[in-house]
Amino acid sequence: MATTAATTARREPAGSRPGTGRNVELVLLLGAVAIAVLGYVEVGLNIDDRVPPDAAEYGAALGGLALVAHLAIRWRARYADPLLLPIGVLLNGIGLVVIYRLDRATPNSHAAPTQLLWSTLGVALCVAVVVLLRDHRVLQRYAYSGALVALVLLVVPIFFPAVYGSRIWITIGPFSIQPGEFAKILLVIFFAAYLAAHRDTLALTGRRIWGFTLPVGRVLAPVLVIWAAFIGVLVLETDLGMSLLYFGIFVVMLYVATARISWIAIGLVLAAAGVTVVGWLSPHVHARVDQWLHPLASVAAGQGANQIAQSLFAFAWGGVLGTGLGLGHSILIGFAAKSDFILATIGEELGLVGMVALLLLYLLLVSRGYRTGIALRDAFGQLLAIGLATIVALQVFVVAGGVLDLIPLTGATLPFIAQGGSSVVTNWIIVALLVRLSDLARRPETAEEL
Repeated sequence: MATTAATTARREPAGSRPGTGRNVELVLLLGAVAIAVLGYVEVGLNIDDRVPPDAAEYGAALGGLALVAHLAIRWRARYADPLLLPIGVLLNGIGLVVIYRLDRATPNSHAAPTQLLWSTLGVALCVAVVVLLRDHRVLQRYAYSGALVALVLLVVPIFFPAVYGSRIWITIGPFSIQPGEFAKILLVIFFAAYLAAHRDTLALTGRRIWGFTLPVGRVLAPVLVIWAAFIGVLVLETDLGMSLLYFGIFVVMLYVATARISWIAIGLVLAAAGVTVVGWLSPHVHARVDQWLHPLASVAAGQGANQIAQSLFAFAWGGVLGTGLGLGHSILIGFAAKSDFILATIGEELGLVGMVALLLLYLLLVSRGYRTGIALRDAFGQLLAIGLATIVALQVFVVAGGVLDLIPLTGATLPFIAQGGSSVVTNWIIVALLVRLSDLARRPETAEEL
């Protein structure tokens, strides 16, 4: 009688089983919480010359959330990548510290407690995904219905008033939500399912022109549809950041599925064409492009520094080591200091060293997502993991590039760091999905199923 994998796992000596990484994860979580609490304490010492009276409560809240998530992973995804959760906790903790620091410069604003509540909801959903989603392939069944829901989520904000020039929010009284943040996860699931089913057709057909293998019309049609949707969102909502993000994710996943460089070339041409046309038609987008090309024009005209100029001044003032948490002046940026431009505060108060360390955390998170995708055997899982990691990579790129004046400002949020409930919740869902995918990718063949 053939021995099952579960029986084999039970007969193996305990010492011969590969490590799960859960103890490593727990130690890293303690370090992540400690770093966040030290940052919180530093803000109080620099501003008030004393430790904040609620520092212990802050540490307990963040540590409690981390412990709950850790126990859920230890229970349901014991072979998951041990770096994913600590990175998420550390980034979330840094974000809470920086928002609290900016709250101190705006006495009538208390965004940090609200952000902590959203973080709690995000961790709760993370735990729910880890516990309830036993097999990621279940998501493939709902890919097309999910895409329909994503389309509805993208369209609904058009019927609500514009906020700072963009129609990306659903606002009802004091409550607001950005549905596009949730739509990006549903779209990645749809892209992964579609490309997994049609990767051979997309990779093996086409005509070779000027050294590139260009796809035939019927194969190119889905890309053109996505491009048209990208232009539609940009025109109707004037949301350059999310539009670039949606289209960029699809092109990257398309390249991964087919290994054809021609898709990258086609994607860049279509994206450039779309941005150019809309840049001339939309005053809001055109103004952002003009500020990108001439960031100090308002200073030269005697009108004072605009947001981009203030951001560049903050980075310059921070230097290599920074001024210290609580000792900068990035609040001069204005209303977007806690959201679009929060990286400027990090650059000023933690300096080049702190900002590079933050970007390395994102790089490590993205690389672990890519590694998970490479290790998985099913095409849907591979593309899903790579797509989720690409969300984080592209979002960090467009935010950092915008505030550093490398590309036009897009208005996207820095994952886990910037103020925004919708953003922090969806980022925790991304971490949960990567945890579930990495558990399957790292699980030994002889391991007992949970």
